[in-house]
Amino acid sequence: MGGLSMDQAFVQAPEHRTKANLADADGIPVIDLSPLAAGDKAGVDALAAEVGRASQDWGFFVVVRHGVLAETVARALEAQRAFFALPADRKAAVRRDEAAPLGYYESEHTKNVRDWKEVFDLVPREPPPPAAVADGELVFENKWPEDLPRFREALEEYAEAMEELAFKLLELIARSLGLRPDRLRGFFKDQTTFIRLNHYPPCPSPDLALGVGRHKDAGALTILYQDDVGGLDVRRRSDGEWVRVRPVPDSYVINVGDIIQVWSNDRYESAEHRVSVNSQKERFSMPYFFNPGSDAMVEPLEEMVSDERPARYDAYNWGNFFSTRKNSNFRKLDVENVQIAHFRKDRS
Repeated sequence: MGGLSMDQAFVQAPEHRTKANLADADGIPVIDLSPLAAGDKAGVDALAAEVGRASQDWGFFVVVRHGVLAETVARALEAQRAFFALPADRKAAVRRDEAAPLGYYESEHTKNVRDWKEVFDLVPREPPPPAAVADGELVFENKWPEDLPRFREALEEYAEAMEELAFKLLELIARSLGLRPDRLRGFFKDQTTFIRLNHYPPCPSPDLALGVGRHKDAGALTILYQDDVGGLDVRRRSDGEWVRVRPVPDSYVINVGDIIQVWSNDRYESAEHRVSVNSQKERFSMPYFFNPGSDAMVEPLEEMVSDERPARYDAYNWGNFFSTRKNSNFRKLDVENVQIAHFRKDRS
């Protein structure tokens, strides 16, 4: 990875390191989305119920026959590999910085420990540039590598396919909660969605480091493409043990994020997950982080609140939350990063 070498910054505390011979996660729901294309109401209702059970029991699930064209995925993967194969100085030409958090980066931190990976971030929809940038305000402007002519086109095509899938999944989540199918759509009018290209090189000390440390996704939904190498681990609800998510060909892993946990008033819970690395093979993945507009106030939906089940969270502004999280990924903090737990009404 362009000169990345193992040092103390990557070393996880002993209790957070990957154990050898991690068990495979059995029973993860694999959901066939083809009834959506058929438009059969009974099939769609059954699908929504499956999504609801998976969101409640696991906080994530795998989807197959999802309608994303194989050629679209292949072009995006080819662009991803071509970018990370560039020399270090060419990648550095599109490096992100604190004020402009899009582009290439190779020293991200999760839970204040450096991740063994390099990334490239982009937004499918660039917000209009601000007339004047206030101090501390983030500027979301894509940085495209000049020497890869098909890179931008491939990823813009992929982003369109992901958005279409994301809205289908959002409708299934809404249905599963007994809401009208378009209930959540309005939150995504000026979305802050972004795509991340991940490259995890072989690691000389996979027993000490992680590709991404343990975390939950802060947004609404994450749609993850992963290659066949494997390394995604999830904390199993039933016993708190870490288990490995086996790659399923032509599938996506869907993570319920913190926002859906709050909207559902804890009916659904976002899954804690991490990425383990290995010493033999590089690994590639592409998460699509589906996020609402920066002006969205996130709180339990009124339909999810009753006298018997009062709201469990205070409202918070997504734009402020997102900016704080983005800044913390950039550097090590002296305090814990902002979490939805900070907005729980019963914290005492």
